[in-house]
Amino acid sequence: MMASDGRSKKEERLLVLAVDIDNDLYRKTRISGPLVGRQQNLNGAEQLALADPQDPDANTMFYAVKFYDNLKKDGYLVSIATITGSENEGYEADREASRQLDLVLETNKSDACILVTDGASDQRILPMIESRIKIDSVQVVTIKQAENLENTYFTILEKLKEPHYSRIVFGLPAVLLLLFAISYAIGAGWVLPAGLIGLYLLIKGFGLEDTFINSFKGFGFSIDRMSFVFYLSSLLFIFTGVYIAYGNYTSTLMITGNQGLATASMAEGFLVILPIFLILFLIGRLVDVRSTAYVFRTFRYGIYMGSSIILWVLLYSFTEWLNAQIYFGQFLLFLVAAIVIGVSVSTFSASLRRRVLVSKKLKDKEVVNELGAAIGRISKLDEKKGRIQVSTNYGNSVTYSVDRITEISDRVVIR
Repeated sequence: MMASDGRSKKEERLLVLAVDIDNDLYRKTRISGPLVGRQQNLNGAEQLALADPQDPDANTMFYAVKFYDNLKKDGYLVSIATITGSENEGYEADREASRQLDLVLETNKSDACILVTDGASDQRILPMIESRIKIDSVQVVTIKQAENLENTYFTILEKLKEPHYSRIVFGLPAVLLLLFAISYAIGAGWVLPAGLIGLYLLIKGFGLEDTFINSFKGFGFSIDRMSFVFYLSSLLFIFTGVYIAYGNYTSTLMITGNQGLATASMAEGFLVILPIFLILFLIGRLVDVRSTAYVFRTFRYGIYMGSSIILWVLLYSFTEWLNAQIYFGQFLLFLVAAIVIGVSVSTFSASLRRRVLVSKKLKDKEVVNELGAAIGRISKLDEKKGRIQVSTNYGNSVTYSVDRITEISDRVVIR
């Protein structure tokens, strides 16, 4: 049989590709992907099987090695690799698997691949793989014992031990029950939990969940740090603001019977407390600068603070105007002053970040990820946009935000 370019099928360079999208390999054996070559894959499968004999990913890797051996025996030009994702799954897992696949294809020039997977959670990355290499076949590995009903039950229990699935199956119902209990206790009815559930579904539906998670990574919330006092105090003021807002709403509604005025009074009560929360939160972040390596992320909080000042003055003065506490001209004056102050704070934070970037002399430093895997060296630094360009060991370039830097020494560590 001949390929479309006139070559024999056995002259095509094939890649047997196993996928561990939830990264059980690293979580259970501390072996990071990608694994390239028969021996690496066999060793990885053996270590994973020893760590957890019931893990289906070990069977997937063994199956990939066996498939590789059979193709090799039949005279095919074949290589083998295993790529991993992240235990958080979602976008983060897909992005990591994509990065590892690019690294594999840089070192193994292949014409097509045979995808080996253990189920639907891995198969969702088919479009990502197809955008990089042709897929000749998909091999789904099933454990024969799991075909029986009793073993299916056991398999489900094993899956529920994994963080990603346990958060969905147990975490979400628990949060819903707590929300309804709190709402019942304060007499807010079903409106509060329904609104929070709607907000969560909105975040989930637009794919913003990973963005929020990444924003809070490296947050430094630890009882061992002085910043803990400021973070805890800021949370207490938030709860106080909610309590005052609810009190304003009920009392205004009882006196006036006007829903609009009651809502404006509720917003005013909360906004009075909000600046204290923001100040305490920012102090906590500044304290953490001395104990964590997320220095550049702190500058970003300074930029956020400038925007928060504008938003707070706008909302507070607007509610004061609705409540007939200030004139419209005063509202406009406050707004202009807030814009000037907010832009000044943001500009100062961005300028300070650029100065720190230059002082760190990042160019030509080696870059590794948090697992210690080498990525390349910094070839270019854009101080204005806060980005670094890394030349990888495979000859291509990758751009990262400086907010991802977690450590700077003789090398740069990024998350």
